[in-house]
Amino acid sequence: MRTLLLALLLVSGWAAAGSVDTPGEFDYYVFTLSWSPQYCAGKGNPNEPQCARPYGFVVHGLWPQNERGYPERCGRGEYLSDRLISRMLPLMPSKSLIIHEWQAHGVCSGLDAAGYFAAVERASASVKIPARYQQTSAYLNVSPRELEQDFIAANPRLSSESIAVNCGGRYLREVRFCLTRELKPRDCSREVHDACGSSALLRPVTALH
Repeated sequence: MRTLLLALLLVSGWAAAGSVDTPGEFDYYVFTLSWSPQYCAGKGNPNEPQCARPYGFVVHGLWPQNERGYPERCGRGEYLSDRLISRMLPLMPSKSLIIHEWQAHGVCSGLDAAGYFAAVERASASVKIPARYQQTSAYLNVSPRELEQDFIAANPRLSSESIAVNCGGRYLREVRFCLTRELKPRDCSREVHDACGSSALLRPVTALH
């Protein structure tokens, strides 16, 4: 009997591990801007496309999200053409990032590649980056609330409930914006929240040489 029970548990475990989520079934999007200097810190590789130029905020991704959890393992999706990748590079300055985001998140949107990246472009156009963070030649220390208020001042449709600031240690890593499926601001669910201390340190915008 114990042997049969163990076999059933193993089979159910294998089934769960191999399960996939259904593309298009999600509640809202999380649009994420990454602070490029933090990503590049420690890489020191002049051949890294993103780090060879002085980027500040860059698009990390547009992620389907549920009120609880998020879809994943939706399949690999269609092959991305060089033309589509080239079109996205000004926003997402890494070919490997574009491919990864499509396979990890874009397929779960239920859109085809052209439709998904068009949504990324619309989301990016809807969030204006405050001038304060466009040219930072020195370290900048701000509180998460101050950072949120700067984005709200530049984007009056946003609210503090629709923004989440994420840090790696004491350094700013990224800012996340919760958007409806129609790409309008909405409150984030409890799982999408600030993950910073009392302050966030922004590394200066520089390029590796």
